Order: sequence, then C-alpha cells, then structure tokens
Amino acid sequence: MACSDSVKIRAAALVTLTLLVAACTAAEGEPIPEESRKAGAAASPTPEEPEPTPEPYTISFAGDVHFEGVLRTRLDNNPRTALGPIANVLRGSDLAVLNLETAITTGGTPAPGKQFTFRAPATAFTALKAAGVDAVTMANNHGMDYMESGLRDSLAAIKRSRFPVIGIGKNAAEAYRPFRTTVKGNRVAVIGATQVLDSEFIQSWTATDDKGGLASAKNEPRLIQAVRQARKNSDTVIVFLHWGAELVKCPTDVQRGLAAKLSEAGADVIVGSHAHILLGGGYSGRAYVHYGLGNFVFYNWGPETGKTGVLTLTINGRKVLKDRWTPARINGGVPVPLTGSAGKQALAEYASLRQCTGLSARPSGEQ
Repeated sequence: MACSDSVKIRAAALVTLTLLVAACTAAEGEPIPEESRKAGAAASPTPEEPEPTPEPYTISFAGDVHFEGVLRTRLDNNPRTALGPIANVLRGSDLAVLNLETAITTGGTPAPGKQFTFRAPATAFTALKAAGVDAVTMANNHGMDYMESGLRDSLAAIKRSRFPVIGIGKNAAEAYRPFRTTVKGNRVAVIGATQVLDSEFIQSWTATDDKGGLASAKNEPRLIQAVRQARKNSDTVIVFLHWGAELVKCPTDVQRGLAAKLSEAGADVIVGSHAHILLGGGYSGRAYVHYGLGNFVFYNWGPETGKTGVLTLTINGRKVLKDRWTPARINGGVPVPLTGSAGKQALAEYASLRQCTGLSARPSGEQ
C-alpha cells in the first residue's frame, strides 16, 4: 500500500470518529455548536427573567393650558421657562399629564362663529417637556379651533416633536389610543377624551374610522371600548376628560354618570377640567375621580378663575394610595405655588369642594 493511501485511510477514519462523537453528544442532550445547527432551527429558549414587582409611583395632573396673550410672549422669549415656578412641582412626580387647550398651528382659519380661538406654535411642546410634563390631552373644545388645516398642522407638529399627545389623531383609532408607559413596574395607560364640544362642531371635530379629529366622550360606547381594551394589558387605567359646565362649582349629572360608567368599564382614575374654576375630587368606590382641575397656564384669571394647583396621586397598580393637592394662584398667566398661611387657607378651601361631589376622602372599605 502506498504511503499516500495510508494517510487517506487514517484521515477518513478520523473524520468518521469525529462525526460519531458529535452524533452521540447531540443524542445525549448536549448543546450543538451554533455553526452546526440547520438554517431555520430554533435556538434553545433562554430562561425568562422574572418581572419586577410593581412599586408605588406618583403622577401629577393639572388643568387647562394655552399660550395666548402674555403667555405667548413668555413662550417666544424662552420656551424652557414658559410655565414658571410650578414646573418644579411637575418635575417632582414620576409622571405629569395636563390638558393642552389649543391648536398647534400658526396658520389656518379660525372656527366660524367661535368667540375665543386658541393656537400656539410647536415650541409649546418644548415648553411642556422642559417643565416636566410627560404627556398632554388635546381632546377639548379648543383642540381644533383652526379647523381641518389646523388639525393637519397639529398632527404634523406632534409627529415632529415626538411628544406624547392623546385625544387627537388622524382617525378614531389614533384619537382614542392611550399614552402608555411603564413606571416602577406599573404599566400605565392614559386615555384622553372631551365631553365638551360646541354643537355645530360635534360632527366635524369628532374623529371617526376614516376621518381625523378628537376623541369624543359624547360617543360613550367608543370611549368605554377604549377603556376596556386598555384594562386588558395595563395595571393602571386613567381617563383624562374635558367635562363639566363653565363656572359651575359642583359636578353635573352628566359628569357623575360618565364617571360611573368609566369606573365600571375598568378606569382606576378619572380626572378632568373645563369649568375654569376648581371642583372637588375624591373616591367613588375604589376609583379616584376629580371633577375639575381649573385653569392652569391661562391668560385670564380672577378671584375664582385664578385658583389652581397640581393634583398628585400615589398609585400602585389599581390602587390609589394617596392624593395630594399643591395649591397655587395664577399670576402673569402662570401658576405660582402658595405657601404659609395662604397655602393653608387654599388647602382648606380645596377640601371643602368635595362636599357637593358625592365623593369620599378615602376608598370604600377604609376608615
């Protein structure tokens, strides 16, 4: 036998032995090297990491914000300080959400027949973000003050800024879609909708399956559907509404009815604004309801319409553990927190607002 033939035989034997060892190893359940797996074969599953245990988090809510009059000057001069000293309160919470009551456009045609129309440039989002605001709702009776062209501008500005905005969209699916985030292990969903729309604009301003607009709480089945859908995969479901009657200190029957329906559908927190004055808040069963957060960053203020503040809730999952009110007064269009004797008096006045709401200071079942 030639030397070269002997080498070939030994080499073939070595290859055969290697293949047998690999086959046995695989049969015994040892991992197969990555490069030997067939294309398309699934890798061995890795153990799932345990989900973190949810911990209490804080979320702050505030009322109506626009950038008209003196506020436009503040915005143009320095958007990063446009909300004034109240920003320190908003930044102190894990989340902060408020009502942006204006179209985001510098053009367009004002809604016909409206006495007051609000608009602001896209730097409004810069101001809100700098102040510690995490999301806003634009579902209100000024969100489409500049009609369809203003809506297009608003949606384009939202897309460019990548700032979370709820209650408005290119169709109903987008308008009723919640802002979602996870905070300290809690999956939070916030839905925005308006119960207040001028009668002549209800149809043209309401988002549908094939038309852009606002999320309307007048379409209760659609709003309840959004709440039930969010309930399926959220720990905390929040609905931020534009509701109530202007300058009426107690909640209307319509507000009370909607709050009950939303709570039954799975909402844990229901808050809102519109009345230009403060209303009361508290517990309805296990849900927390606030009927009126008042004006917040607003160009017009008076003895009652200038009373404002920040509602901060401490929440763990579905349970609201604590509510705190930081009283403030609007001065120069922006809220200035109240301290000392003025703060104590404002807190006492705020607590008295609960008397006509039918709400409790504590959840049901607690003393």
